[in-house]
Amino acid sequence: MEKPRNLDDATVEGFGKEWSKFTQEPLSAAEREQLFAEYFSLIDWSKKPRRVLDMGCGSGRWDVLLAPLVGELVAADASPEALEVAKRIVRAPNVSFVECSPETLPFADGHFDFIFSLGVLHHLPDTEAAIESLACKLTPGGRLLLYLYYAFDNRPRWFRFIWKLTDLVRRCVCRLPFSLRYALSQVIALFVYWPLARAAKFFPVPGSWPLRFYADRSFYVMRTDALDRFGTKLEKRFTKQQIVAMLEAARLEDIRFSDDAPYWVCAASKRM
Repeated sequence: MEKPRNLDDATVEGFGKEWSKFTQEPLSAAEREQLFAEYFSLIDWSKKPRRVLDMGCGSGRWDVLLAPLVGELVAADASPEALEVAKRIVRAPNVSFVECSPETLPFADGHFDFIFSLGVLHHLPDTEAAIESLACKLTPGGRLLLYLYYAFDNRPRWFRFIWKLTDLVRRCVCRLPFSLRYALSQVIALFVYWPLARAAKFFPVPGSWPLRFYADRSFYVMRTDALDRFGTKLEKRFTKQQIVAMLEAARLEDIRFSDDAPYWVCAASKRM
């Protein structure tokens, strides 16, 4: 079998180790449901999707809640290690598992009426090509839900400057062996994520306060995301305008963005 071109092997391997370390099983039911509501706020569940794809399922953390809401659910990931975790956690008769990338999906075009890929495509060498691949698998009128890292286009200049400093740290940490990446990310979670997030919760701070998204999150979520953020080699960020351009190039329409964090969560429909 030809090796998928639109993958970064080191990134795939890293996420396999991440989801083995942070399976998301310790999350409380309340926090899991709150996170689900934030990421899926643009989806109308009154119409039950028949065939659904989770592209980049990781540990299957979304599929646990999604399975009862849909007909058939395919949990796909390029990491065999992550899929083993998902198979153990997601135990529902309507869920199947496939090891693949967006370009190697073993389904006919037009197969799915709902596809979601949350926090995945910005870790691929060619995000636009991945969106095109997923759009081809949608039925006419089908919905695509994405979460792509934002380029801080809704933030002040000082915020973007702070991010550039943290990205220098990421570029150093992500090159280390996984054990060191993990250890350093946990130090960052404890001494950066936790104090800034709790300050946003207990003190009146500006709307652009760094890590405000984690004000009401558990420390487990902070630990997971710190490893995700600082331990990942390939990371890309997009403005709203860039995301719209990629979606329109894939012949998608009715593009909508969530007004709330995390940014950017967006949804679009395939033309009829």
